[in-house]
Amino acid sequence: MDVKVEVAKLKDELITLRRDFHRHPELGFQEKRTSQIVETYLKDLGLQVRRCAGTGVIGVLTGNRPGKTVMLRCDIDALPVTEETGLSFASENPGVMHACGHDSHTAMLLVAAKILAQHRDEVNGTIVFLFQPNEEDAGAEEMVKQGALENPRPDAVFGLHIWSPIAVGKIGIIPGPIMASSYYFKITIHGRGGHGGAPHTAINPIVTAGHILSAIDSLHADELNSLKPTVISTCKIHSGVKEIIIPDELTMEGSIRCLHDNDDAVRSRFSALVEGICQAYRCTCDIKYVCGNTLLNNDNAMAKMVADTAAQVVGPENVQTKDVAVMLGDDFAEFSRRIPGAYFFLGTGNPQKHTDVEHHNCHFNIDEDSMPIGVAMHVTNALNYLNQ
Repeated sequence: MDVKVEVAKLKDELITLRRDFHRHPELGFQEKRTSQIVETYLKDLGLQVRRCAGTGVIGVLTGNRPGKTVMLRCDIDALPVTEETGLSFASENPGVMHACGHDSHTAMLLVAAKILAQHRDEVNGTIVFLFQPNEEDAGAEEMVKQGALENPRPDAVFGLHIWSPIAVGKIGIIPGPIMASSYYFKITIHGRGGHGGAPHTAINPIVTAGHILSAIDSLHADELNSLKPTVISTCKIHSGVKEIIIPDELTMEGSIRCLHDNDDAVRSRFSALVEGICQAYRCTCDIKYVCGNTLLNNDNAMAKMVADTAAQVVGPENVQTKDVAVMLGDDFAEFSRRIPGAYFFLGTGNPQKHTDVEHHNCHFNIDEDSMPIGVAMHVTNALNYLNQ
């Protein structure tokens, strides 16, 4: 099969699917309309289809000859963002937007499934198409718990993310760590409320929080190895009800992200700092962590296979292997830490089309010319792996 020719035949359908998903975004584990469209589409292709984790959908294509099993994964959820792109197909769901490109991910994997189903006589083995809900809030682990990696058990997994920092027409791929682990923290500092005019009679948790923020800066500068990237961001602080009342407590929320596998030690030191400062300033505290995702660490052999595929699809000069890793996270890691996998970035940045806007921004959009490349990567990755 000439993959590029097959993709070109379906470009209009690809764009139509993406714009429909974009117009009707749904938050994590609420993707009812999206998953129903995905389920129906896969069934119409003759795939074995099942639900997993509520709105997750898994389709299985069995080739005409026995062989290994490869999984292709995409995410289907949107974000709680009010869209301001002005697109003719902008979100019709107030306060919800596909501000990260998952609409295009869904469309690309559906069209890839269609091409591979039409050419199943060229498939040696089995292909699993996994449409994951709630990537923005750790939905992959729930799918794993409910058996997404069983019946059949994949031997390998590939995934992609459309990426505005990389120019359209390019593919970003590296072996090893490519996206950071992310753990979300919530600190509750307990003080003692009182009158703003008599602070000596109270214990002000706001003062304590200020010292914690300073300690985080010192931790970054003086203790953490700068050659092992770590980012600690405090993004939410809440306390108090009136300007003359010292509050009883304060909450701080943020994330700890590590592009290395020593994240346990970072969290341990972070907790010790917070607890020590609270004790020094006569407060107590509770610290809770929630895992957003573990370190996304590309298997060396799988990453090389993606790089070779990308050279086929876009040419070796358009395969980016430097300045690719980021401190953002993706729970594709929950699949690839269990089976060999590789995750890569599909460039969509184009200043002339205003598609170089940062992800999660209310003006985010993609260059739809990047989508046929993504479909070709899915199809070729699967065939190259199964037919190697």
